[in-house]
Amino acid sequence: MSEIIEIKATARPRAGKGASRQARREGNVPAVIYGDGQPAEIIAINGNDLWKQFIKGHFTSSVFDIAVGETKIRVIPRDVQVDPVKDHPIHVDFLRIGKDGVIRVSVPVRFTNHALSPGLKRGGVLNIVRHDVEIFCPYDRIPSFFEVNLEGLEIGRSIHISAISMPEGVRPVIANRDFTIATIAGAKKDEEEAPSGAAAGEGAAAAPAAGDAKAAAPAAGAKAAAPAAGGGKAAPAAKPAAKK
Repeated sequence: MSEIIEIKATARPRAGKGASRQARREGNVPAVIYGDGQPAEIIAINGNDLWKQFIKGHFTSSVFDIAVGETKIRVIPRDVQVDPVKDHPIHVDFLRIGKDGVIRVSVPVRFTNHALSPGLKRGGVLNIVRHDVEIFCPYDRIPSFFEVNLEGLEIGRSIHISAISMPEGVRPVIANRDFTIATIAGAKKDEEEAPSGAAAGEGAAAAPAAGDAKAAAPAAGAKAAAPAAGGGKAAPAAKPAAKK
């Protein structure tokens, strides 16, 4: 069961950029709670309290009880805006958890036993298609991660969502096909590429040589034909001897 974290917040009297900047100047992070068919609630959370939860990781898959005065609202973070320089949260959107308690969340995938995969030992490459899997699940049963065992997998094998064991009440958002999580792809060997490269080089070298021989042939013929043309020219007829 996922831990439910309680965090305190105060209601903000108004929305807008000016109000958000004012909240940040006071050391708070502006936030909004929406969903479950209820009006949006504008709040501010202490910046240090929020930062402590944010740096733990898996922030957007954690469930919170936000205490606004005497009221507690069970939520899950849906969107976090982060300062591009300081990398601190500057705004958070929270989604109310409905009565059925089912939420939509992304869960990371982890791969184990790389060294026990014959395909990877032979030089194959693990091609990860999905680093996260989006699921529907009860808010109190959010898996920390899904584990994929690579033991015994050869080159050409694919790991599909059906190979992942899911807890009761957890189902993937994509339900109409057995989609791929990862594959073991073969890597091209350098020695297979070398002969083809060498052959291409030899072919390129042979082409000019053939061209040179072809070009040389007419030149030689032309040179040989020149004397023949000269020799074929008729000599002037001898003059008749003068009469005495």
